[in-house]
Amino acid sequence: MAKFTLKQIAAQSGLSLATIDRALHHRGKVHPQTEHRIQQAIADLDLLRKTGLAQGRTLYFDIIMHTPARFSELVREAFTSQIAGFGAFRLQLRFHCQENMTIEEVDALLKKCALSSHGIILKAINDDRLLPTLESISKQRIPLVTVVTDMPASTRLRYIGMDNASAGKAAAFLMSKWLRGEETRIAAVIGSQEFVGEQERIDGFVAGIAQFAPQHQVEIIAGGFGIDQQMYRCVSAFLTHQPDIHAVYTVGGGNAGILQAFDEHNIRIETFIGHDLDRENRALMQAGRIDALIDHNLQLDAQHAFRALLEFHGFLPEAEHSTPSSRINIITRFNMYS
Repeated sequence: MAKFTLKQIAAQSGLSLATIDRALHHRGKVHPQTEHRIQQAIADLDLLRKTGLAQGRTLYFDIIMHTPARFSELVREAFTSQIAGFGAFRLQLRFHCQENMTIEEVDALLKKCALSSHGIILKAINDDRLLPTLESISKQRIPLVTVVTDMPASTRLRYIGMDNASAGKAAAFLMSKWLRGEETRIAAVIGSQEFVGEQERIDGFVAGIAQFAPQHQVEIIAGGFGIDQQMYRCVSAFLTHQPDIHAVYTVGGGNAGILQAFDEHNIRIETFIGHDLDRENRALMQAGRIDALIDHNLQLDAQHAFRALLEFHGFLPEAEHSTPSSRINIITRFNMYS
């Protein structure tokens, strides 16, 4: 902590120079409330000093995402829109978003960003091969947060995003209300089980169906990484052998490809629930192909991510409470634009 003059501390705390001198040099008794005011004044002065230092330079935040283009568009818009809310700082966002990334490519990108980054925001598959690099980044005092999907065994600062298990359970609740008939086989489609967030949604959905509508059967279709053509091939291959599917819950992207597979097999979908109000899903919902979307506030995620990185460096005071999970919103064609 920087050293401040008695005059500075007195001005910040509103106490007299004599009181400050007596407290800091232990010259007599000082009331605990007075002691607290002095320590708070010193902490405030230190924060102001750090903030002043931050204002004098550009802070680079790197956003690394293994995600379909349709979702990276949402992320760019949401995160860029929140920079103005941190106007006291000169935040410069560097986006590294790709649909196809190997572990080696993610690892190399993390190492490259760490050379000049003040903070990293990461969405990647949960793979132990990344853990040594994440630990090295932590030892370099570069804060890293995960968003949308977590890497719980890593040294990341924290996870920011929705409670994915609860999101899956919310989808199961909706599905149970819409499928009121006899036993129905439901396809739960996941782009990759290596994304912790997606798997948590599937787990929450399966548990929810077992609780709310145990007469229905859930079939897991995995693969495709949320990319239309890859999802089409994956789902089409499944339907070739198991065509008796009449409801869909998909936790990632590629919904146009999923619907194409069902259309080509002449299978009518009674209920289709997906995630994220992106450009593609908006059009599909408007056309009546998607019944509901589970959506969360990416703008709020951006705020929480920026704040976590700034707090780590001491440029903002640490929040008293941990960052809550993002609020889960249920979107239909009737409230899509509200």
